[in-house]
Amino acid sequence: MKVGVVNETYPGELRVALVPDIVGQLAKKGFDVVIEAGAGVSAGYADAAYEAKGATVVPSRKEVFDAADIIAQVRSAGANPDGCQADFDLMREGQIIVGAAEPLSRPDLVAKMAEKKVSAFGLELIPRTTRAQAMDILSSMATVSGYRAVLWAADKLPKFFPMFMTAAGTVAPAKVFIMGAGVAGLQAIATAKRLGAVVSAYDIRPAVKEEIMSLGAKFVEMDLESGAGEGGYAKEMDEEFYRKQRELMTTVIADSDVVITTAAVPGKKAPILVTEEMVKGMAPGSVIIDLAAERGGNCELTKAGETVEVHGVTIAGPENVPATLAFHASQMYAKNIYNFLCNMLSKDRERKNEFDLEQEDDILAGTWMTKGGEVVHDVVKEALGNAAGGQA
Repeated sequence: MKVGVVNETYPGELRVALVPDIVGQLAKKGFDVVIEAGAGVSAGYADAAYEAKGATVVPSRKEVFDAADIIAQVRSAGANPDGCQADFDLMREGQIIVGAAEPLSRPDLVAKMAEKKVSAFGLELIPRTTRAQAMDILSSMATVSGYRAVLWAADKLPKFFPMFMTAAGTVAPAKVFIMGAGVAGLQAIATAKRLGAVVSAYDIRPAVKEEIMSLGAKFVEMDLESGAGEGGYAKEMDEEFYRKQRELMTTVIADSDVVITTAAVPGKKAPILVTEEMVKGMAPGSVIIDLAAERGGNCELTKAGETVEVHGVTIAGPENVPATLAFHASQMYAKNIYNFLCNMLSKDRERKNEFDLEQEDDILAGTWMTKGGEVVHDVVKEALGNAAGGQA
């Protein structure tokens, strides 16, 4: 099987789907890799490094699509809504497309892939199971985002993060509050602690209290119903829940130097957790980093892709955070792709290097969006139906 990698065409996307080391590992599993010239350069990986690991570098995108049985992308379909249009013309029947596809936000573009009769897999749909962790792009990219958010906050805050005892007196440590303790939130907690801040955190899932405390942060208790959903995700709550949550959160936020918000529900608009009134209560010079900016933001004053100052508070709404650390983000993403492709190989020991998409496998079933000209994923079909109903 030939795996193809092309340049990412989404504006500002610097990552690449495979890195040279993974090319070498795929070769041992029986895969050949063909890569478009320059595909890894923006992430720090030269063409020569791919060739040294056995990849074939070709000059054009079309040559990759023509040669490859599998196209591995960072962003396909809905994750690259403008750039994907050109790729539809290059796809051929039976080809396998693997990557992030934003299928719940843009199911119409998944339907267009179905029209091309490709087998498209959306890696955001990976089940939250122990076996699937090594393929979970949401978790690996959230690790990058949580780390980066704290560094941005430290840069923008006009204070030290750690406590200092100096001849000029003692400097109190910064107070950092993390809202949401998924992978991004936990990484943010760990990073802020390493920088010496006093860290507290809150999540609507009470079960994560132990994880928060194990990283040295204080868990903020609130008298609210559990928001734990299926598969380890937080579920979408009603407006009354968020109203009460905001009331209880006001004092905590007012006492914080930095607030990092990470709350997002897949395929939905992010809930508003920080209101303008809450921002008014923060001290001048405080910082909010809103990691949910791409989905509307957890702060009602967030402007996606911008950093603004409102009521003396700096509010950053970064987009595509993993691309800002493209070298290691690509490395992690490529490992997820490698594990996913290896999972497609037959579990039969005598056919260990043969592809078997028809095997019973919860990961394949959970991510397979299009097959034989049809959208086959139930959740994506539901999103497609809802989108069609909204247009009617």
